[in-house]
Amino acid sequence: MAKGEGNLVLTVVVAGLLVAAALLGARAAYEFSHERIEMNQRARLVARLNSVLGPALLNRDLTTTRLSFSDPALLGSATPIDVYVLSDHGQPVATVLSSVAPHGYNAPIDLLVAVGADSSVTGVRAVRYRETPGLGDLIDHEKSRWIEQFRGKTLLAPPREAWLVKQDEGQFDSITGATVTSRAVVAAVKNALLYFEQHRDDIYRAAEVAAASEHEPSL
Repeated sequence: MAKGEGNLVLTVVVAGLLVAAALLGARAAYEFSHERIEMNQRARLVARLNSVLGPALLNRDLTTTRLSFSDPALLGSATPIDVYVLSDHGQPVATVLSSVAPHGYNAPIDLLVAVGADSSVTGVRAVRYRETPGLGDLIDHEKSRWIEQFRGKTLLAPPREAWLVKQDEGQFDSITGATVTSRAVVAAVKNALLYFEQHRDDIYRAAEVAAASEHEPSL
C-alpha cells in the first residue's frame, strides 16, 4: 500500500472513531439530561400533590395512580386532564383533581383540588393563572392564606347552595377588589367536589385497573 493511501485510510478510521465517540457522547448526554428532567418533573409533581394533602398523609408510602378524565361542566375542560388517586395498600385515601376555573378575571385558572376519603377538601392550590397582581393573584398560597378556607369543607358543610362568596349570600370570603376571581375559584372547587361525588366509583375502579397493570413510583 502506498504511503498516501495509508494516510488516507488512517484519516478515515480516525474520523470514523471521532464521529462514533461524538454520537456516543451525545446519546449519553441526552440520556443523562432526560433522566434529570424526568426526576425534576417527578419532584415537582410530588411537591404539588403533597401541598394539597392532609397532614396525616404526608411522608407516607402512598401509591400514586394518574388517570385522565374530561368534563367541561364540572372540571372546566373539554380535553382530558389529570386526576390522581393516592392509595395505601390498595385502599384509596385521597384523590387530587386537576380543575379549571374558566371564568377567571383575565384567563382560566388551573387548580389542584384534593379530596379525602371522607369527601372533604384537604387542600386547594392555584397552579396556573393570569390574575391581576396584588389583587386576584392573592389566590396563590404563597401570597396569601385565602385559599386555605376550603380545607375541611364538603358539599354538606357548607350546604351546596352556600358555596358562594359572601357578597352573593354565600359562606366564603372573597379577595378585596377581586370578587370575579374569588367567585371563579369557589365555583371550581364546588364543581370538583360534585364531579368526585358523581364519579367516585368510576375513578376508584379505573385506578384499581391502572395500578394492577402498571405500578407507578410511590410518594
